[in-house]
Amino acid sequence: MVKKRSGVNWETAEDIEKRTLHLIKELDLEWLSYGRLFFYRSYGSKARAYARTWGLPRLWQRTLNVEPAYIIEIISEHFDKLNQRKKDEILLHELSHIPKNFSGSLTPHTRSGHNNFKDKLRQMITKLNELNF
Repeated sequence: MVKKRSGVNWETAEDIEKRTLHLIKELDLEWLSYGRLFFYRSYGSKARAYARTWGLPRLWQRTLNVEPAYIIEIISEHFDKLNQRKKDEILLHELSHIPKNFSGSLTPHTRSGHNNFKDKLRQMITKLNELNF
């Protein structure tokens, strides 16, 4: 009998990194610090999400003496079966959680006011559609 591994397994996602950096460049998302974005694909997650963005809070930055950073986690079971357009929209959704000051915090879906999450995401998807790639 084969024992099934439990828990979540992660691996670096170079394909997601390449695609995301292409989106950042083509959409001119200049506030995103290329060297402080990291990309992983998870397997075995019970999450219903397609992807998640993880920030590094300021207290952790200070304690570890590191710069702000973000991880974009792709949940393989849900994300990998999508078409490229939907994958791009999800990647843009995840990038929308990164605030323009690249502080390590996350922008929530419900933020109110000017330049809120939904507006930022809508602008990115509109630009993506205009570029038609």
